Amino acid sequence: MANIVAIVGRPNVGKSTLFNRLVEERKAIEDNMSGVTRDRHYGHAQWSGKFFSVIDTGGYVTGSDDIYEAEIRKQVKLAVEEADVILFVVDCHDGLTDLDKEFADELRSAKKPIFIVANKADNLEKSLMANEFYALGLSDFEIFPIAAVSGSGTGELLDEVIVHFKDEGIEDPDADTPKISILGRPNVGKSSFLNALIGKERSIVTNEAGTTRDAIHTRYKLFGQDFIITDTAGIRKKAKVKEDIEFYSVMRSLRTLEESDVIIVMVDATRGLESQDINLISLGIKNNKGIMIMVNKWDLLEKDHKTMNKIKEDMMERLGEHKWIPIIFTSVTEKQRIFQAIELAVKVYENKNRRIPTSKLNDILLQEIERYPPPAWKGKYIKIKYVTQLPTKNPVFAFFCNLPQYIKNPYTRFLENRLRENFEFDGVPVKIIYKNK
Repeated sequence: MANIVAIVGRPNVGKSTLFNRLVEERKAIEDNMSGVTRDRHYGHAQWSGKFFSVIDTGGYVTGSDDIYEAEIRKQVKLAVEEADVILFVVDCHDGLTDLDKEFADELRSAKKPIFIVANKADNLEKSLMANEFYALGLSDFEIFPIAAVSGSGTGELLDEVIVHFKDEGIEDPDADTPKISILGRPNVGKSSFLNALIGKERSIVTNEAGTTRDAIHTRYKLFGQDFIITDTAGIRKKAKVKEDIEFYSVMRSLRTLEESDVIIVMVDATRGLESQDINLISLGIKNNKGIMIMVNKWDLLEKDHKTMNKIKEDMMERLGEHKWIPIIFTSVTEKQRIFQAIELAVKVYENKNRRIPTSKLNDILLQEIERYPPPAWKGKYIKIKYVTQLPTKNPVFAFFCNLPQYIKNPYTRFLENRLRENFEFDGVPVKIIYKNK
């Protein structure tokens, strides 16, 4: 990833607001309460023909009661190491604080361009107050007073920032890259799974539910293929969501589902498939996503050689007609079958993009239809003459027949089952439409 800008600073100075301003999307959660952002959060931006990535970070703090304090500092340090340019955000309203000075000392060893960005300079008086930040003695550049909420001053800042990029960058480095997201209830092991896969602490992990708030995107390579894997905030029932921050976290998770190609619904083995998991699966089907179920914490169950099959059968019964969704049993803490889980997700992605030649479809399915034709309706015989796969992002098959309006749901399920038996569509919703011919 080239041309990376990291936004850093103490809590509640407007880092996420600036991040959203630069990427021109409300991707990061903004709130007046400090400590909302915890993990590193990536987005893409462009200015004057130069493309770059932006990293939002949690607020740097020491000596607080926050259980995430040390983990947030690690994430900030990783962002600084990764960046080409650092934007050190301070607050014109509060002025220069001891925490700003302490963090400036931490940044002195970074051999990178550092810009001091004095946010909340929403009038001339506040802009003049920005001059006190020269006392930090940290940057070789002028102080840039801005108002991230309105965008005032950000243009002048970006004019100077892009000078330090080595090339023009890539417009969208994520284009055409498979997107896999990890969804589920709080505290089922989503962040631990991501960290175990990539071998480093990409997401903060604690035993407290609700640790992850934003959707955390990570580029990953396995089996010779690049893809983006996204950790999301845990999703609880709407009635249990009391705080605004959790509400926005859940909304980010649901938006991630809509933007994904494949969703991994992670389930706690000790609790089984719950109604909220079923709701997520239904939403994935509605949005035509590839779907798999990952049963985590398998190491916590007392089991024998029949346990896995029994749990799988119970889950299949709960899934009803959606028995095509594959299930894998894992233990993230023991690293048991975690790479097989990702391999399965990649397989689901391939199934979602599978194209079946028309000749092959007709050779196989017309024989099946001849053996078991559609039931006649009021003495009228239905004749299916031809089938083809439509050029869509998801598997959609058109069956051409003389009386499409008389084909009922049970026969459609029969055709779907024959498609799944003869071709690989595990984990993928298959749609069938009828056209008159």
